Amino acid sequence: MTIPSLRTMLTDERVHLFDGAMGTLLYGQGLFVNQCYEALALEQPDLVGDIHRSYVQAGAEIIETNTFGANPVKLSGFGLADQTEAINAAAARVALEAAAGRARVVGAVGPLGIRIEPFGPTSEAEARGFFRRQMDALIAAGVDGLLLETFADPHEVEVALAAAREAVDETSTGDRLPVLVQITVGEDGRTPYGTDAVAELGRLVELGADAVGLNCSVGPMTLLDVLEEAAETLDVPLLAQPNAGLPRTVRDRKMYLASPEYMARYARRFAEAGVRFVGGCCGTTPEHTQRMADALAGFQPPRLQIEAHARTSTSSAHTPVPLTLRSQLGHALAEKRPIISVELLPRRGWSMEALLDDAKRCAAAGATVVTLVDAATSRTRMSTLAASAHVLRETGIEPVMHYTCRERNMMGMLSDLLGAAGLGVRNLFLVSGDPPAQGPYRDATAVFDIDSIGLTNVASGLNRGLDPGGADLGAPTPCVIAVSANPGAVDMERELSRFRWKAEAGADLAITPPVFDLGELDGFIEATSAYPLPLLIGIWPMTTLRNAEYLAYEVPGVRVPEPLLDRLRYAHDSGGPEAARREGIAIARELRAKLAGRARVAGVHVHSPSGDLDAALAVLADSPAI
Repeated sequence: MTIPSLRTMLTDERVHLFDGAMGTLLYGQGLFVNQCYEALALEQPDLVGDIHRSYVQAGAEIIETNTFGANPVKLSGFGLADQTEAINAAAARVALEAAAGRARVVGAVGPLGIRIEPFGPTSEAEARGFFRRQMDALIAAGVDGLLLETFADPHEVEVALAAAREAVDETSTGDRLPVLVQITVGEDGRTPYGTDAVAELGRLVELGADAVGLNCSVGPMTLLDVLEEAAETLDVPLLAQPNAGLPRTVRDRKMYLASPEYMARYARRFAEAGVRFVGGCCGTTPEHTQRMADALAGFQPPRLQIEAHARTSTSSAHTPVPLTLRSQLGHALAEKRPIISVELLPRRGWSMEALLDDAKRCAAAGATVVTLVDAATSRTRMSTLAASAHVLRETGIEPVMHYTCRERNMMGMLSDLLGAAGLGVRNLFLVSGDPPAQGPYRDATAVFDIDSIGLTNVASGLNRGLDPGGADLGAPTPCVIAVSANPGAVDMERELSRFRWKAEAGADLAITPPVFDLGELDGFIEATSAYPLPLLIGIWPMTTLRNAEYLAYEVPGVRVPEPLLDRLRYAHDSGGPEAARREGIAIARELRAKLAGRARVAGVHVHSPSGDLDAALAVLADSPAI
């Protein structure tokens, strides 16, 4: 029997069967999970080919190349990025040979595994280039179409679809190769980013997908609920490739427990709901495929009468709360009143008494806000979210919640930002954070799911009432977003680029590390004039000569001019440590006074070296207001 083309399958209104899992079967062959499965097309092509053939023999009409992670980004983790084209071409050849004209072959393309703008440093153009390397190799090898699958990020899948459309348009000499797209959902029927799945499928149709659907995610029941709704509004073929249920841990091994009979029942239900392409994902095997083929044998769906119309997202951005109404800090920024921020370090342990006393002292000294530092040097301290909420409730002075991307994934950060807004903590200082290389927990790992630019985009979206997936939150968060900016950065070109991206992402304010060279600051202000964020300038009272020399010679991005060091040395040599402390505080006061009147300088951010609040407050005493 001649197998119809994939284009014909898309239009013949019959139900067609995809294959099942590849990784599940490779793992069952004893291959370690830390091995690059995609490279097996070059290393063990017969093994991969046998799995393809087993699915064809079980009744699959469409098989996927073993290339889900064969993009240059993921392959780079195995040192194989330069073999991207060779691996994809080999995988396509193996699948085509195994299909032997009895099934069609689609080139499988998965996510890159990195964040792209606006939530990561990788640009859309770079991402398209990564996708294109894989897609071009698959197309050149002769696949019958492209399948973009298991995408969680709505923005990334749209970038991938744009790359796929470009790839097929540039290589088509006759009928354009079809592009099929599948996204993932959770048990709530939304994408992991909170986007309504049906709305996102409609968006992908608008962008040119030939068929859309769901795969992986959870078991078949949730996918059926979503696709039943999608079938009422979308006029392109729908796909469903669920996992064999949710994985369960059985003796330290993840097992998918949905039986072939259970999956077969749902294959029929998908078909009855109007789904045109059915298959399996994680945990499914050729036995599952065989039972699904039996369930679909002879099934001819009713001709669906669907009124073609584009489904538009119900989400729309809210008008952000005016800066002056978000917080006292926002009000001061809007009115251009001088701002004083004093850095406080939450104590180790859970007691709040000492921190609350420190906050009250700062308020009495004239501070506008106190900035609570997030886990300095990676040692265990109370979270800045909890500490900020306590300070606000018990003292009345506004906190700035210093918040690092380190050790948190994106969904955790999103929850924290929403929690902060709900608790009344309205001022955020978002930074990427340093890897946890210090402290007593040597085995601690860094997550860095997104960096400060990505998190600024997230927070800016929340200020428009939208989560990262575009879902409506009901009301915008009223937060002031501060970011870091370093006038003394070692790589100034990179620093200026990141400053621009933070400004474009929606930052309201930038806070600098300690600044001792005002000429360096003036140069930075001029270099960033196109993105005139107001600046809080870091002021650091050098309380010892050793501290001053450490800043000067061991902290990248902080430059202490030699004349200032000479003053500290003279004071220390002539009067001892106390004289050096007085001189360091005097220098900090002088620097603060010289900042008055400088363009874009909104105020100062006074550090408390090693938790020395007395030194920080001494900088504020008997000093001109700024």
